[in-house]
Amino acid sequence: MDKLVIDIETSNTFADVGGHRNVADLSVSLVGIYSYSNDKFHAFYEHNLADAAPLLQSCGLLIGFAINRFDVPVLNKHYPFNLFSLQRLDLLDEIELSSGRRISLNILAKANLGVEKTHHSLEAIDLYRDGKFDELRDYCLTDVKITRDLYELAKKQGYLIVPDKFSNEPQKIELSWEEQAFPATLF
Repeated sequence: MDKLVIDIETSNTFADVGGHRNVADLSVSLVGIYSYSNDKFHAFYEHNLADAAPLLQSCGLLIGFAINRFDVPVLNKHYPFNLFSLQRLDLLDEIELSSGRRISLNILAKANLGVEKTHHSLEAIDLYRDGKFDELRDYCLTDVKITRDLYELAKKQGYLIVPDKFSNEPQKIELSWEEQAFPATLF
């Protein structure tokens, strides 16, 4: 089974759908996926979301950042199978469980990889609305790459650096998991 890293972008905001409680009502503009099996990045726009189904169905582990609260609930309505039944590893959830707090992907990327995101989340909506689809794809796939690289780093060294919110002092957040041990119902 394949291991996938995923990120999605939407074409609207929480304000457009009545708040966070309506996360599933957001519309997908792009799905970015990295497949370990074929060592390839894939981009699926709203008109070809169905083309991602074979990748998702062959997934043994779905990896992402905030996927349990955002990506999976938004994307689930687009497929005839339940994405919630996939084994998932959400880096943000893992960090929150270990540290008791949330952190942005950008701060985590700067502290651990020395890179930054190319845009911020709400800018993706503007890119979509302005028809800048290549830039939207590049932004989303960069986030997928950052997430993959953070996952690989955490696997290799057993921790990620998370700057303290108030002092900006780096803290080691221990992250240790065995992928085979994740039951589909864990999250």
